[in-house]
Amino acid sequence: MGDSNISHMVAYTEAQESLPAGKLDHYMDSYDMDYGIPPDEIPDTTQGQAFFVATIVIGIVLVCIMLVCGFGNFIFIATLMRYKKLRNLTNLLIANLAISDFIVAVVCCPFLVDYYVVKQLSWSHGLVMCASVNYLRTVSLYVSTNALLAIAVDRYMAIVHPLRPRMKYQTAYGLITGVWIVPILISIPSAYFASEIMYPHGGTSSPTTHKVFCAQIWPVDQQAYYRSYFLFVFAVEFVGPVIVMAMCYTHISRELWFKNVPGFQTEQIRKRLRCRRKTVMVLIGILTAYILCWAPYYGFTILRDFHPTLISRQKNSLVAFYIIECIAMSNSIINTLCFVTVKNNTVKYLKKIVLMRWRSTYAPSKNVDEMDIRTSSIPVTEEVECIHLRCREGSL
Repeated sequence: MGDSNISHMVAYTEAQESLPAGKLDHYMDSYDMDYGIPPDEIPDTTQGQAFFVATIVIGIVLVCIMLVCGFGNFIFIATLMRYKKLRNLTNLLIANLAISDFIVAVVCCPFLVDYYVVKQLSWSHGLVMCASVNYLRTVSLYVSTNALLAIAVDRYMAIVHPLRPRMKYQTAYGLITGVWIVPILISIPSAYFASEIMYPHGGTSSPTTHKVFCAQIWPVDQQAYYRSYFLFVFAVEFVGPVIVMAMCYTHISRELWFKNVPGFQTEQIRKRLRCRRKTVMVLIGILTAYILCWAPYYGFTILRDFHPTLISRQKNSLVAFYIIECIAMSNSIINTLCFVTVKNNTVKYLKKIVLMRWRSTYAPSKNVDEMDIRTSSIPVTEEVECIHLRCREGSL
C-alpha cells in the first residue's frame, strides 16, 4: 500500500528522536548512500495537480474492481456452490482465482478507497487493519498467479496429452491447497513489517497538520534481507510462472493450429476444434494481460529499490508508483471478465436459471431436483468436448 522509499525517511525520523549522535550519523550515512538526498529535501507528493489526477484514476480503478470483481466473482462462486455437478477440475481452479479476487474487492478495496481517495494517503483504521489489508492483498496476488499457472498446466494436459489419466480429485484438492499455502507463508513479511507512521502534511504554513502513512516498511539495516526476499518472490511468483505458462500455451497452440487432424474432418470435429481454439485464445489473452499489468509494477519496484537515486528526486515518483500499482490491481477485472463471463458463460447460465425459476411458478410439479438436473447439463467449459475430440483422433 505504501512506498518503501519512505522507509528510510521514517528510519531517520525515529532515529533522530531515540538514538545517540554517533548512531544517528550512521543512519544518515546509510540514508545518503541509498538516496543521495537529505530528508528535508524530499518533496511532498500529495500536493499538486499530478496527485489530484492520480487520485481520480485510482478511485475509478478501485470502484471498478469492487463492482466487477465483487459481483462477477460472487455469481461464479455461488453458482459453483449451488450446483455440484459443475465442479470439474478447471472450474475448481478458476474458483480459487475468483475467491482471491473477491476478497480483495470486498475486504481490501473499501479501505484503499478511503486511504487513497477520501483521506489522500492518510490511514485511520489502526495498525491491525493496516497489516491485514497489506497481507490480504499480497496473498491474493500470489494466489491469482498460482491459480493461473495451475489452469495453464491443466489445459496443457487436457489438450496436448488427453489420453493420459486426468488428475484425481484428491490430487486436485492437494494442488488447490498448495495454491493457497505457498502465498499464505511467503506473504507473512508484508504483515510483519506493516507500520503506521505519522508524517507532516501541508508545508510550513501548517506544520501541525499530520497524516498517517500505512505501508510495509523494512528497517534500513535489513535492506539486504528485503532485497533477497523481493528477488525470491519475483522469481517464484512472476518470472517462473510466466515462463511455465508461456511454454504451456506455446505447446497448446502448436497442437491446435499447426498439427493436422488425421482422417476425415466432419463438421462436428471442425466445430469442436474452433471451440478449443477460442478457449486457448482467451487463456493466451489472460496471460498477456497479466504480463502487461504486472511487469510495470515489478519493473518500477526493482528500479526503486535497487537504483533509488534514479527516481528519488522526482516529485511525482510516488504518484507514478500508485498509478502503476492500480494498473496491476486492475488485472483482476480482466480475469473476472474473461473467466466468469466469457469462458464459463455464467451470464447465460444465470439467465437460464432465472427463466426456469420463473417457469416453475407456472409448473409447480417440477421440483428443485429436476431443475438441478436440467441446469447441470449446461456446458461450463469445453473440456469434455476437447478430450473426446482427441480420443477420436487417437482411434482413427
